[in-house]
Amino acid sequence: MKFSNRIEQVNPSMTLAIDAKAKEMKANGEDVIGFGAGEPDFNTPERIKQAAIRAIEANDTHYTPVGGTNELKDAIITKMKRDNGLDYDRNQILVSCGAKHSFYNLAQALWEEGDEVIIPAPYWVSFPEMVGLAGAKPVIIETDAAHNFKITVDQIKKVLTPNTRAILINTPSNPTGFAYEKSELEAIAQCALENNLLMISDEIYEWIIFDGFKHTSIASLSKEAQKNCVVINGVSKCYAMTGWRIGYIAADAEIVKKVTKLQGQSTSGPCSISQAASIEALVGPHDDVLEMVREFEKRRNVMVDQLAAIPGVSCNKPNGSFYSFPDFSELNGKKDRNGKVIQGSLDFTEFLLTEKKVAIVPGIAFGADANARMSFATSLDKIEEGVKRIKEAVELLK
Repeated sequence: MKFSNRIEQVNPSMTLAIDAKAKEMKANGEDVIGFGAGEPDFNTPERIKQAAIRAIEANDTHYTPVGGTNELKDAIITKMKRDNGLDYDRNQILVSCGAKHSFYNLAQALWEEGDEVIIPAPYWVSFPEMVGLAGAKPVIIETDAAHNFKITVDQIKKVLTPNTRAILINTPSNPTGFAYEKSELEAIAQCALENNLLMISDEIYEWIIFDGFKHTSIASLSKEAQKNCVVINGVSKCYAMTGWRIGYIAADAEIVKKVTKLQGQSTSGPCSISQAASIEALVGPHDDVLEMVREFEKRRNVMVDQLAAIPGVSCNKPNGSFYSFPDFSELNGKKDRNGKVIQGSLDFTEFLLTEKKVAIVPGIAFGADANARMSFATSLDKIEEGVKRIKEAVELLK
């Protein structure tokens, strides 16, 4: 069987692979603690589930328009105005089968061979892959813990070429958990506008923020910024609706038109029932969301404080999402009990899973080999036990 060069160049998602491995071990009776999952451990709020049930009972089970129902588009428009101070029309909104689907569609519609897209590292694993699938070149800019893994204007300017088409901003970030301050976004937006770069703003973790931090959408900074920005969002993370598969973009009408044409020849419209549930998620009361966020903040504090207390491990405290991004690089060069030398994040995470049955995602998957991603979307008991096991594993290295 001959396969396309396109598919041969795609790397499997390491985050999904780690999560699948942990689940397989659990199914075989092993006592695995998994910190790999990129989804809330909470159930979808009851008010949202009831909206879906009502839709089923009303036989709302047929095809919808390709870009989503008008009712859901109106709910998104209401949300964007309420939360972000942004005004959109229906022809500027497109609903897809998750935020990942939204970005894939964008990449296919916007970029081609010879184009370059700036992606800060650490990055979500699928961003460079999907840019590459479109034929474009992902231009990776490395960031560091000293700057909370956030990109600067000086770094952007150093990689600009006549082929640079766009810059990707993910705030709050997967995998680091850090969100951009308004002043940082203002500087990035000014640079992007001066250099005719489209801004792609992934804001899927928008509501999951801590310590009184206020989320800012880069599109809200000016009319010009809004016109030159595509906002990607969805209901998966903030409303514990990962399996419902609803994401959306808010963008210039011409971009939405082109992406809608592509979606019409691929998936067509998203699930009608999920769209009905998403309306309730976006416009209904948010007490349930805020309660989840309060619990995430407690878990973050425990995980980060206990990780930072392990000799050889450092971990900045994130202000968003449900991930910590500890640095294990001081352990490189040490040996396990079998004499194998730890040479990077993949070695360390494999050692940890084998030795102590703790699953975390190696930072190399996100372009940051010194680190690993640990989700605190799990119970406090599991966090405390898991970090305890990590400490014991570290003590085994010599």
